[in-house]
Amino acid sequence: MPELPDIVVYLEALERRIKGKPLERVRIANPFLLRSVEPPLAEIAGRTVIGLRRLGKRIVFVIDSDYFLILHLMIAGRLHWKPPGAKPPKKVGLAAFDFPDGALTLTEAGSKRRASLHLVRGEAELRKHNRGGLEVLDANEADFRAALSQENHTLKRALTDPRLFSGIGNAYSDEILHRARLSPLVWTQRLTAEETTRLFAAVQTTLRDWIERLRHECGEDFPEGVTAFRPDMAVHGRFGRPCPVCAAPVQRIIYAENETNYCPACQTGGKILADRSLSRLLKNDWPRTLEALEERAIPQT
Repeated sequence: MPELPDIVVYLEALERRIKGKPLERVRIANPFLLRSVEPPLAEIAGRTVIGLRRLGKRIVFVIDSDYFLILHLMIAGRLHWKPPGAKPPKKVGLAAFDFPDGALTLTEAGSKRRASLHLVRGEAELRKHNRGGLEVLDANEADFRAALSQENHTLKRALTDPRLFSGIGNAYSDEILHRARLSPLVWTQRLTAEETTRLFAAVQTTLRDWIERLRHECGEDFPEGVTAFRPDMAVHGRFGRPCPVCAAPVQRIIYAENETNYCPACQTGGKILADRSLSRLLKNDWPRTLEALEERAIPQT
């Protein structure tokens, strides 16, 4: 799933191409994508994209007259910049957004259609799609500590809960915890003050480092290689491979649709966290599907 660093680079590439340009039309190739009815998409045809925003892991197209087009790529959704009028691929194409200089196409690999598109009008309606998590790159340590201690969860679950922290998912949470030298299964309310400070620094450094890496990799091109599995990651997606810090083989925990990668030497004092013995813990502290985690309701105040 594209996470905060990936979304930031997507937004920067989109700003260079479509900000200030009219969205001539939206072509929906798969009706499952569009999850809203009012207002209809026809209302934004020809209107100008005046800005772009990130809302957690969602991309928001800010359109004149107070319209917002909200795109959630979920796990396998990807964006592509094509020549004007380009058609979405037949099997994986979901939509195309037509601009004078090009077409932004949306694809989704696999058989499940999880990506979603909503059109809303007004900031109040947009706020309904905000999961409420802290924007970690704009936060200070006190804000981070307060968000982390709201509920008692494993660190892996807390970092990826969109109600607590905005934009962090499975991949970058693994990288953050490795940099912080913390087990993914430590309970948040058992962290020491020093461990919380270490975790906050790891969040800031890991996300900023990856934004810069992805910017450098992309350059002025459109980001076509968005993936959760990168060869220069420390632990995520590297089961059985040597940790870049200590050379111990990276281990993993698998539950339902979720996988956690960690280095036992750097993070768990050499202890292997066996899947079977942790099944009950994970069952109680992790939703069974990524959709359930991503769409948890915001408490109303």
